[in-house]
Amino acid sequence: MKTRHKRLLLIAAGLVILGLVAALVLNAFRSNLVFFFSPTQVATGEAPKGKAFRIGGLVKEGSLRREADGVTIAFVMTDTAHDMPVRYKGILPDLFKEGKGAVAQGKLGDDGLFTASEVLAKHDENYMPPEAAKAVGDAQANKAMIEATAKTVKQ
Repeated sequence: MKTRHKRLLLIAAGLVILGLVAALVLNAFRSNLVFFFSPTQVATGEAPKGKAFRIGGLVKEGSLRREADGVTIAFVMTDTAHDMPVRYKGILPDLFKEGKGAVAQGKLGDDGLFTASEVLAKHDENYMPPEAAKAVGDAQANKAMIEATAKTVKQ
């Protein structure tokens, strides 16, 4: 075999190996990708059924309940337009409180209950995940517009 053929064979083998590595990396990236949704998006059916995703918003005041086992917690996540019941089994972060921002990762059941595998809380008074802040702001703007329209119609 000539030197030229050996070189071409080596380059072709290198390209095949590089292609396989790229395919494996992209596959791993796609399988670990988790999307973020607001309770309004979940209510409109935009969230995937049976796949993991994140839901974010505010923990509704008065909704936090601990079950008898002491580890299972139920609460309601809201973006002020729609509410989403969440159930979590584990230890909550220290900063997790009613009326504060949070993000939960898990799956949505057929019964509409979001079963969280992980719950994250904001880390200071001024922080809310950008997606959650946008979702809450959008929901509040939509709610204000609906209320203004309803007020106009009544008059």
